[in-house]
Amino acid sequence: MNRGLGIFRFCSRQWPHPILILISVITPSPAGFRKQLVDQKRFDWMGLHMMRILARAPPPATVLLATGPVQHFAPNRAIYVAGEAAEALYKVVSGMVRTVRLLHDGKRQIDAFYSSGDLFGFEPGTSHTLSAEAVCGCTLVSYRHKGLAMAMHNQELTRQLYRHALDGLARAQAHARLLAHAGATAKLAGFLLECSALSADGRSITFSMARHDIADYLGLTVETVSRTLTELRKASFIEFVSARELRLKNLPGLRVLNS
Repeated sequence: MNRGLGIFRFCSRQWPHPILILISVITPSPAGFRKQLVDQKRFDWMGLHMMRILARAPPPATVLLATGPVQHFAPNRAIYVAGEAAEALYKVVSGMVRTVRLLHDGKRQIDAFYSSGDLFGFEPGTSHTLSAEAVCGCTLVSYRHKGLAMAMHNQELTRQLYRHALDGLARAQAHARLLAHAGATAKLAGFLLECSALSADGRSITFSMARHDIADYLGLTVETVSRTLTELRKASFIEFVSARELRLKNLPGLRVLNS
C-alpha cells in the first residue's frame, strides 16, 4: 500500500504566496518504510518558528464551525468516491468516517478513521485519491475550497487548517508504524492504544466500526482480529463489556506488546 504525500493548496489575494498543507510523508513498502522528501521552498514565508507555534496550538475551535452546510449520511453511504473532483473539506460533527482505497487484488485498505472534530478531504490535486464512507450514521459540515480561499485573511482559520494538517500527518505516521509491525498482536495492541487515547478515561473503548473495518485498517483478516482479541482477553490485557465495548486492563502490557 502506498500512502504517498498529500499537499493541499490555498491561494487568495490577501496572501502573497500559496498556502501548502502537508498531509503525509510516509510510504509503506515491502522492504520497510521510507520518508518522501517535500520541497520546502514555499514554506519559507512562514518559517520554522511558526510551525512550532502551530504544533503547540490548542485544538481547532470555532472558526470552521461557523460556516458550511450540514450534511447527514447513513451507515456505509459514500461521501465521495476516488476519482471525483475534490471541491471541499469535511469536518465530522458526530459519528465516524473511514477513507478507503481499493487495491489491485480487489481487497480494501482503510487508510484512516475520522471521528468528531476531525477534518478530512485534503488532496494533492484536483481529484480524490481515496473514497470516504460513513462508518455509522454521521453528521458533517462541508467547506468548499473557494469559500476557504476567500477567507484566508482570517488568521485563526489559517491556524486551524494547519493544525488539522499536522494532526493528519501524525495520524499517517501512527498508521504507518502500525502496519510496520509483523505480528497481529502488536498491530492490534497499537490500535487499541490509539483508540483509548480518544476515550474519556483512557481505558474504555466503544467501537463504531465493525471488526472487518479493523481488519482492513491493520492489514489482517477478520478471523485474525477476532482470535487475537480473544487471546488478549484470556491474558487479562482487556475485558469485553459488550460486543462492541471493551476495557483495557493492562495498559503497560499493551505498550510492551506494541513496542
